Parts: sequence; C-alpha cells; structure tokens
Amino acid sequence: MNLFSPLSLGDLELPNRLVMAPLTRVRSGIEGVPGPLVVEHYKQRASLGLIVTEGTYPSHAGQGFPGQPGLVTPEQIAGWTNVAAAVHSAGGRLVAQVMHAGRVTHEGTNGGREVVAPSAIAINGETRTYEGKVTYPVPHALTSDELPGVIADFVQASRNAIAAGLDGVEIHSANGYLLHEFLSPASNQRDDSYGGSPQNRARFVVEVVTAVAEAIGAGRVGIRISPEHNIQDALETDAADVLATYGALADALAPLGLAYLSILHREPAGELVQQLRTRFGGPLLVNSGFGEVTGRDEAMAIIADDLADAVVVGRAVIANPDLVARWLKDLPLNAPDPLTFYGAGAEGYTDYPALAH
Repeated sequence: MNLFSPLSLGDLELPNRLVMAPLTRVRSGIEGVPGPLVVEHYKQRASLGLIVTEGTYPSHAGQGFPGQPGLVTPEQIAGWTNVAAAVHSAGGRLVAQVMHAGRVTHEGTNGGREVVAPSAIAINGETRTYEGKVTYPVPHALTSDELPGVIADFVQASRNAIAAGLDGVEIHSANGYLLHEFLSPASNQRDDSYGGSPQNRARFVVEVVTAVAEAIGAGRVGIRISPEHNIQDALETDAADVLATYGALADALAPLGLAYLSILHREPAGELVQQLRTRFGGPLLVNSGFGEVTGRDEAMAIIADDLADAVVVGRAVIANPDLVARWLKDLPLNAPDPLTFYGAGAEGYTDYPALAH
C-alpha cells in the first residue's frame, strides 16, 4: 500500500489515504451558515481521500469563534446540505467535525450563553469575539445532571450532519476544547465519577462517542485526539498519566467498531501513538504536527512504514486544492499565506490556483 492506494474507514471508501485536516477558516458569518464560498472551498478539495470539515458547533453555547459554522439551525443544516452535494458531485467524501468549544469561548462569541467546562478554571489569555479581544471568562463547571444534555447536543448535531448528506462525523476531543478538557488533569479537577482517575477523565468522552455511534452507526464515526499537545491550557505533561488516560479511552472505544481514530502528535512512530493504535484496533489517521507542516516525503513514509492507515494534512491543502495530483507527480506547490487563513472573503480561501490541465 502507499499514500495513493484505496482505504476503507468503516462505512467510508477512500480512493487515497490523504485526509484534509479540520481547518478553522471562519467564513460562515454571524449566523454560522456555510454559504456559496464555503461550498466552493470544499468542492475544490474533493480529490482528497476524505475531507474533515472545520469544527462545527453542536449547540450555540459550544461556539468557539466568530464566523464558525454550526450544525444546529435549519439554515445551517441547509448550508451543509449544499456543501455535501457539491463535494459528492465532484467525487469526494465529507465528514463533519463536531466540536464543542467548552471554555475556549466567551459570551461575546456564543450569543451571551453560559461558558461551560469540566471545572471552573479559566484559560490564561484572551479570545477574539465579535466585539474584539477579551479575557477568557471563568467557566461554569458542568454538573453531572447537565452532562446528558451536552451528549444530546452532540447526538443531534451528528444526526443533522447525516440529514444534510454528509458521510459521517468526527468527534473533536483534541486541542483543548470541551472533550479534551475532560481528559486533561489540568482542566478537569472534578471529584465525581468524571474526574480524578484516568478512567474517570475518559468517561465523558466515551459516553459522547458511544451515544453518537448508536445514533448514526459506528462506521460513520471517527474521533480526533491530541495527547501531549499542551494547547489552550489543557496540559498533559505526565507521560505515565497520558498513557493511562488515552489508553483507557482507546480500550473503551475499541469494542464500538468506529470508522477511525485520528491522532495529532509530533511523533507518529513513537510508543504512545503506536500503542494507542494497537489498543484501539481500528484504522489510524495521523497528523504529525500542529506547528510543523507535513510534507510529501513524510506523508509517504508514514504509510510506507505502516505507521498509520492515512495521513491528515492541513496547510498544504489550504494552498493546494489539488494536492493529491501534485504529490502524486511530485509537482511544485503553492505556498500558503497565513495572513488569509482567517477572514470573511475569497482571498486565501478559494483563489489558490489548481494545476493547468
């Protein structure tokens, strides 16, 4: 097998092993509705083996950024219906990343709703709202009675994604957002059955994923994690605790028969990632770095060395909608422009040139 060979992920059949990373691009306006610009952006990238959408919020309280799309309102679902139809018409496959921001937001972003987290611990620093930059608030610590409601939001958003015609969902349990906040001992200081031990900290994530798998079918569900990424104050600096926590998570997810486990980690060949792969027992996607750009040679080596079943790529896909064709023939690449990663318009979003045919 190689990077350009087919792959089955649960119910999904991929023509190649290049996966578009979930990339925050904030082009969906204040109403969170993906419009024609978003449709064009995803359609352009349909040759990727799989497209994972940017993080989409499952409830208004879970919105993390201005301009972020949701999977809540009829208008949002209709917008995603247009995206899915366009991607499918171009031969692609598309899953929605369902993301609750947890404490990584502010009332000025989520419409004045209460900011929630496992524990009442604020993030250091500032967040960007519709009114400008503000200090992160101290979140409300979710009570055990409130957790089923959050699970229900994930389930409904996932049902909405399927209703919109998407091929599945990826549950976002990485990068310091709500589900990752439960996993990290720095952000989860609960003393109930959802805090303390590694198994307890993994419990809520397992419950969310299990409920979504039961609702839409496990073969349509993936999960993304980022152990030891140490971003947005979801710190995981004790290697033994990291292995215990994510090992407990992998062990609990293994019987579900999910489509895939996607791991963001700087060392795909390392013991942690490879042990989690073994314990999960299903297809593994790897993203080799948040701060590092994954290049062609590394991506090809990951598959050739059987370190994963597919490779998740971000910035190269931003700048090269036809990355598969370019990497297949080892052709020159467009360079991504970080100044246009976030914004409202087409510049740096849909105007990167494809190869001339």
